[in-house]
Amino acid sequence: MVMSQIFPYAASTGAITVRVAPRYLPDQSDPERDYFVWAYHVRVENHGDQPVQLLARHWIITDGHGRIDEIEGDGVVGVQPLIGPGGAYDYVSGCPLPTPHGVMQGRYHMRWSDGLGLDVAIPSFRLEMPGNVAGLN
Repeated sequence: MVMSQIFPYAASTGAITVRVAPRYLPDQSDPERDYFVWAYHVRVENHGDQPVQLLARHWIITDGHGRIDEIEGDGVVGVQPLIGPGGAYDYVSGCPLPTPHGVMQGRYHMRWSDGLGLDVAIPSFRLEMPGNVAGLN
């Protein structure tokens, strides 16, 4: 992953920090058919003194019409990464919407190597088509 990536959104829960950088994908979007696609790069940082494993995710996605879609599942992008002390895990995923803007937020369920579980906040972040006036469809 590109280490110089700028992450405009971040949230910390205890020793875990989640950073997110969304990016609109015009080549995969079709605005005339109300289809808009974003990629989002996530970095999960472990500032603790023991390994932690990301076990599950829960996303809340709100489109520009206020419709909410909740997505839950094991791990992220098909894995349940183990993140060592001082380490980080990066991945990129995507989200299509029927509107040129929306919001994503959520949480990860994680477990420390000593067995203690925790829910970690994923910061709320905007999905915005460049040039779109927020609130207009």
